[in-house]
Amino acid sequence: MIESWSNLRGETKPMPWKEWDVKNLRYEFVLRSLSEGISFRALCREYGIEPKTGYKWKQRFLEEGAAGLADRSRRPRSHPAKLGEDVICEMVRLKKAHEKWGPRKLREVYARQHADRKLPSESSFKRVLEKAGLVQKRRRRPSGDSGRLQNRALSESPNDVWTVDFKGWWYTPAGERCEPLTVRDDFSRYLLCTSVPENARTETVKMEFERLFDKHGLPQTIRSDNGIPFAMTKAPLGLSRLSAWWLVLGIDLDRIDLGCPSQNGGHERMHRDIAYELEGQIAGDLRQQAAALETWRRIFNEERPHEALGMRCPAELYRNSKRSYKGTPQSLDYPPEYRQRQVHQTGTIRIDGVAIRLTKALAGWNVGLKANQPGCFSVHFGRLCLGQLELEKESFSAAGDTIQMGAQGE
Repeated sequence: MIESWSNLRGETKPMPWKEWDVKNLRYEFVLRSLSEGISFRALCREYGIEPKTGYKWKQRFLEEGAAGLADRSRRPRSHPAKLGEDVICEMVRLKKAHEKWGPRKLREVYARQHADRKLPSESSFKRVLEKAGLVQKRRRRPSGDSGRLQNRALSESPNDVWTVDFKGWWYTPAGERCEPLTVRDDFSRYLLCTSVPENARTETVKMEFERLFDKHGLPQTIRSDNGIPFAMTKAPLGLSRLSAWWLVLGIDLDRIDLGCPSQNGGHERMHRDIAYELEGQIAGDLRQQAAALETWRRIFNEERPHEALGMRCPAELYRNSKRSYKGTPQSLDYPPEYRQRQVHQTGTIRIDGVAIRLTKALAGWNVGLKANQPGCFSVHFGRLCLGQLELEKESFSAAGDTIQMGAQGE
């Protein structure tokens, strides 16, 4: 049995003949408040409520009768952030069009396509997509120490640094090997190339870069790993025929350390996106694979927002280089005091009747020899010092492979 409020005030007489609930007490209160000669504030004190609450129940009784004294749901009748059906459908449509994109990118695309609408929050995108079953949660691997050991080249504007690599290969449904060559501007994240060359030979890759240089101009630096055709671990300073050609064009080289792909992390992340969104999902031969990659590259550059760019697209930042490509020079120029020698197809040079082996990577190019002391020369390829040559020993000692490009000129 529930006692009345009057009993709770100290009266001990129970009321066994009737159970009282809060609604009945409110009814009793408003009836007494309508009686003449009753002090409303004193009545509120008697029932242990604030005058504001008392006026609320009295007003509800006058407007709705006894039904107005029942508790009402506290659920808001409307919510300012409630999404309309058309908005939810558009969220789902964008997710279907870009299944691998997260809510942050999709929200940015929504804002661009519907500037006249109120922009839902990122959490709203997450909630809607999760309820629609369109979110695939990834397992996060524990992060290790991935800091760069060297800071050879910084990208502060477009074309300061281009990064290059081959994406890991996959097989087409017809059993053809698809291994995309990717080139990317480090500053703007602009993806310059996602071609599928016939092979990874030097001449094939060189043709791809000639096309890029014709279209976009020359970068200041190209960053690569230490694999063929970008480098040769046993050659002086890791030079390959391809990287030697880059040097001839006035392009600096920036190689990551052996076994440290994290030093080219942005490029590796882009490769992961290709693997996640395209690899093994394209039906067709190499031509169709290449067409799909080109479509993906266009979307990556022109439609896909990048968090590192403040949700801008790479195409909004990238500009062609002011250093135009004018073809490959026939030879390199050296100071007058340098003795010049042509590198034979076998990778050797002859000086004073002595054959000294350098590297086949420089075959056909001329090197400069600067005399340091009788019978000893420093060997230069352009502004890069390759090492030291000693006639008496008929030997060439290559320089270390961690020399900074900016310290090579003499």
